[in-house]
Formats: sequence, structure tokens, C-alpha cells
Amino acid sequence: MSVKNCLSIQCCKILFKFLLFMIFISYVCVNVRAKRENEGPLVKRAERKTVISTENGEVSSVTVADGTTGSYHLQFITLEPNSLFLPVVLHSDMVFYVHTGSGKLTWMNENEEKSVDLRIGDVFRLPFGSIFFLESNLDPIRQKLRVYSIFPNSGDDLRESLNGPYSSIRKMVLGFDKKVLQAAFHVPEDVIEEVLAGTEVPAIVHGVPKSTKKKKKNNNLWEMEAQFMKTVLGRGSYSFFDNQRNKKKSSKLFNVFQEKPDFENCNGWSTVINRKKLPALKGSQIGIYVVNLTKGSMMGPHWNPMASEIGIAIQGEGMVRVVCSNSGTGQECKNMRFKVEEGDVFVVPRFHPMAQMAFNNNSFVFVGFSTTTKKHHPQYLTGRASVLRTLDRHILEASFNVANTTMHQILEAQGDSVILECTSCAEEEKRLMEEERRREEEEAKKKEEEERRKQEEEARKAEAEKREKEAEEARKREEEEAKEKEEKRKRQEEEARKREEEEAKRQEEEIRRRQEEEEARKRQEEQERERQEAAQREAEQARREEEEAEKRRQEEEEAKRQEEEKEEAKRRQREEEAEREARRRGEEAAAKRQQEEEAQREAEQARREEEEAKRQEEEKEEAKRRQQEEEAEREARRRGEEEAAKRQQEQEAQREAEEAETRRKQEEEESRRQEEESRRREEEAAREAERGRQEEAERQEEEARRQEEETEKRHQQQEEETEEE
Repeated sequence: MSVKNCLSIQCCKILFKFLLFMIFISYVCVNVRAKRENEGPLVKRAERKTVISTENGEVSSVTVADGTTGSYHLQFITLEPNSLFLPVVLHSDMVFYVHTGSGKLTWMNENEEKSVDLRIGDVFRLPFGSIFFLESNLDPIRQKLRVYSIFPNSGDDLRESLNGPYSSIRKMVLGFDKKVLQAAFHVPEDVIEEVLAGTEVPAIVHGVPKSTKKKKKNNNLWEMEAQFMKTVLGRGSYSFFDNQRNKKKSSKLFNVFQEKPDFENCNGWSTVINRKKLPALKGSQIGIYVVNLTKGSMMGPHWNPMASEIGIAIQGEGMVRVVCSNSGTGQECKNMRFKVEEGDVFVVPRFHPMAQMAFNNNSFVFVGFSTTTKKHHPQYLTGRASVLRTLDRHILEASFNVANTTMHQILEAQGDSVILECTSCAEEEKRLMEEERRREEEEAKKKEEEERRKQEEEARKAEAEKREKEAEEARKREEEEAKEKEEKRKRQEEEARKREEEEAKRQEEEIRRRQEEEEARKRQEEQERERQEAAQREAEQARREEEEAEKRRQEEEEAKRQEEEKEEAKRRQREEEAEREARRRGEEAAAKRQQEEEAQREAEQARREEEEAKRQEEEKEEAKRRQQEEEAEREARRRGEEEAAKRQQEQEAQREAEEAETRRKQEEEESRRQEEESRRREEEAAREAERGRQEEAERQEEEARRQEEETEKRHQQQEEETEEE
């Protein structure tokens, strides 16, 4: 095989491998893109990203996208009992909900230090630029303080901030040089050196002892840093020696469990916190809502025309159904249903109809943030509050293409509103979701199988084309070799013919040359003889008689010499003829050897052609055998996949049984926890009532004391008037 043919085969192999590699890369990219697209507006609790983690607490975060306007950043702050989240400066507003535990929030804003006690169900907002820190209480049950927060980009934009939610006070202060710090704080150099020499501490530490908190404010490092930050940020005319810096004000929070819900029935309750209920929300466009669905209930199908909603499941689990209703926009949009468990985060874009459902065996509670603090005016599609009731019946009949009686039943049959009874709705949604997931997996598997078959078919086609190309190249090579041999044979015959003609021509010329030489020699000899005879005749004229004998002798010698010359000529002629005969015989022998070599080469070529035909036949047999082996391998793979699918079904059945057992245990645990929570709430309510009675008694005592002081003043005035008179 020639070098050119080897290079062609190698190039074909490299091209085939490159095509397979590109197909694989395309397949991976499609799968990755599909995976990203399938993430949707739901982030599971296990997918949270850890931001801070110490033995005293942790902070995790999620970024959830609604697929239309952008992404939203939420953080989950968890403090162990008696722990401290060190001071930070907010880059954006912070709106939060207290999920568990209790503690204290302290912040500095507009030259004032404020603080509030935190408990379960509290909702609050800190404006951007605030410096705050969190402390968790060491309560008897050692419950962790858990705060769920969102950090909007601006007052009316819930989307994620571009520069992070907050910065550490310590890092912001210590970023300046010593001389700048000394001039800014106006303290001795050793104080600044002590601050700079302090080792870096984690963001969450063990609680500061009470004795430390009672030290003078001038010695409190973090407050000194906070005062410096006030100066740097330019928030008012804050002075390091301002006598008002220790003034504390208490701000009121909103507690979803202490206030009356906006809506409540036997199926659950819901509350929306706006700036009227929580004054701290003034200046922003962010609202908060809490929904509690009892077992087997549903928040009726509705949409929010004013805001997108970002929800967090805080208790139980449920199903969320989101409907894509846009049309004619060309944007990618599809209906969604997903299961939400405790700790999961989900988002519903504006104008997307939704329904949240609780399972039959557990309640479903979720808290969320919305992009407006105004009254939401959610538009319900069903129930007594259905927006469809405000539309003309004839228009609705034409829109739904149904009869008048049918539309009347649709609008009048449901007697409840907002939160409806929906037994097994969540279970049905879960079943449909699992069916859709199975269908998607089956479709993905079918697509993968089709893609694999397509790749195998393309590989087979490429292999067949390669073999066909190789066979065509072999045939062309054989034709070229045969053509080259024929041309070579013709050239050899032509060269042999030319050599024979040249040799014959040369021999003829040699014979003619020798004949001419012989004739010239004879003519010269004849002339010489005539000259000699003439000379002799002239010499012998005088002595004719006396040289007659000599003449006869000379004539005899001449005759003898001529005879010898004739003999010599005949001998030379015989030698030349012998030489020509030997040359002819040599040429005949050479031609015979050439014919024998040509016959041998033709036999060798026939043998190679026979071996090549045999090799091609063996390759065909080998290809047929490989095809049979591939078919057997595919059959074995199919049987293996069937067995794997059967094993997977058995494992799924076993897993469902285990999940059922786990749910039963969780329900028992949840029931016990709810009883403990109810008992704890009753105790807290009793303590609150007792505290209210004590405050009322103190107020009455203060009122009585004030009245006595007023009476005493009036008596003194009367006495003074009497004395003056």
C-alpha cells in the first residue's frame, strides 16, 4: 500500500473521531442546558450555599429567579443560644421574618441606637446604611434563633443587589491607615494600635458577657468602629463625644401570631403586612405575607397584578401550581407544579395565576416577600371573591364557549372564598407531577436512545463509507497499477523494437561500410597493380627478353599473393558472419530471458490479485461477524436495561414504603411538636396577660400618685392664697 493511501486512511479515521467528539460535546451541552432550564423557580433547602459557618452559628443563602425580571437574594441566619452576629453595614434594605428562637436586634440609624426584642413570628425592616448586630437569648429550651431575610436592590426592587448585602464593620474600619484612624477618632496612638493589633474574629461568636456590656461606651470597640463609620458615611453630624450617642429608642415590630389575620376560616388563615401595619416598611415598596393552610386545604387559584412573590416554606409541605397565561409574546413560558418542603424557597412572577395546596396529612405554612407594600388586591378566579363574578355572564359564556346553566354552576356552586377545602388536591398534583417527571425522564431516555442509535447509525454509515472508499481506492489502485504495467510493457516492447531496428541498421551500415572499404581497397590495389604493370612494361621494354623469366616469376608470385589475399578476404568474411551469428543468438537469448521475466511478473501479479481478493473476502466475513456480535451485544444490553428497570421499580416500591414509614414518624413528631408549641404559646399568652395586668396596676398606681400630687398642689396653692389674704 502506498504512502498516499495510508495518509488518506489516517485522515478519514481522525475526521471520524472528531465528528464523534463534536456529537458528544453537543449532547453534553444540550443536557446541561436542559438541566439548567429544568431548575425553575424553586430552590430546595439542600441547595443553600453556606456563607458563614462557625460553632456558634451559620449563614446560608439562595438566589432564586422568576424567569422574567431577574433574581432575588435571600439569607438564612441561624444563631446558637447566647451567640452574637457581629456588626455589619447594610448595602441594601433588609426585610426579615423570625422563624424560631428569641433574641435582640440592635442597630444605629440617624444618630440613634435602637433595639428590639425578637420572638417567633416577628417581621421588621432595616433601611440600607444601617449598622446592626444580632444576639440570641439563652432560653430554657435552648432554641436556636433563625431569621429569614431578603436584601432588595433598592426600596422598590426586590432583585439581588450587585455589591453584596452588607460589609463587616471591622474590615471597613481597619482598611484605613493608622494616621487616618487616629485623626478620625481623635484618640491616642496606643488606642489605635490596640485596635489594629486585635486578631480577626469570625462573623458569629459566643455572646459577649454582661459585664463587658456595662463598660463605658468609650471603651466599646465595635461602637467606636460604628461611630467612625457614621463619620465616613456622612449620615448626619455624628460626633464621637456627642452626649446623645447613648440614647436608645424602642421600635415596634409586627408579630403575625399576635395580630388578627386578614382572613381566617376553617381551612386556614392569611396575613399581609404592609406599611400601615408595620411603619418600618415606610420608604420601601416591599411587603410580607404569611399563609397557614390546614390539612387538605388550598389557597384558591389567584394572581397578583401588583407584585411578584418570593415564598419560604416554614412548616409542613405542600404543592404549588403556577400557570403561564401569556400568549403571542414569543417568550418561553410553561405551566409548572412543584412540591415545597420546609426550608424550600419558591417564586411566582407577577400576573402568573397560582394555587398553593396542603396535603391531607399535614398543614402547610409559608412566609414570603412581595414587591409592593400597597394593598395587593389579589384577583381570585374561584369562590365568593371570584373576579369572574364582576364580568358580564354573556361575555363569560362566549369566552368559555359553555351554556348559561354551566356558567351559573361554575360561578355560584362554591360558597367559600380565598382559602378553600381541597381534599387530596395536593396528592393529585404530586401524582401528576411525578407522572410528568416520569414522562420527561422517559422522553429524555427515548431522546438519548434515539441520539445513541443515530450516533451508531452515523458511525455505521461512516464505517461503511470508509470501507467503500477504501475499496474504491483499492480498485483505483489496482487499475492504476495495471495501467502502469501495461504502459511499462508497451514501453519495454517499443524500446526492444527500437533497439532491434537500431542494431539491424547498425549492422547494415557496418556491412555496407566494410563492402565500401573492400571495394576501395580493391580499387587501390588494382590501380597500384596497373601502375606497377605500366612501370614494368616501361622497364621491360628495354630488357624484355632478359627479364622474361623474371617476369614469369613475378607473375607467379603475384598470382600466389592474390590467391592469399582472396583467402584472407574469405577468412575475414567468415569471421564477420560468425560474429554476426553469435550476436544474433545473444539477442535471441536476451529476448527469451525478458519474456520469461515478464511471464514471472505476470504470475506474481496474478498471485497478489488473488491474495487481495481473498483479503477483501475475509474483511467482509469479519464485518459480518462484528455486526452479528453488535446485534448480540444490543440484545444483551436491552435485556440488561429491562432487568435494571425491573430492579428500579422494586427499589422505588421499597423506597415508597420507607417514605410512608418516614412520613408517619414525621407526622407523629409534628403532632408532638405542635402540642408543645400550643402549650408554649398558652404559657406565653398567660405571661403576656400577667405582664399586662402588672402594667395596668402600675399605671393605676401612677395615676393615683399623680392625682395625689395634684391634690397636694391644689392644697398648697389654697394655703398660699389664704396666707396672702
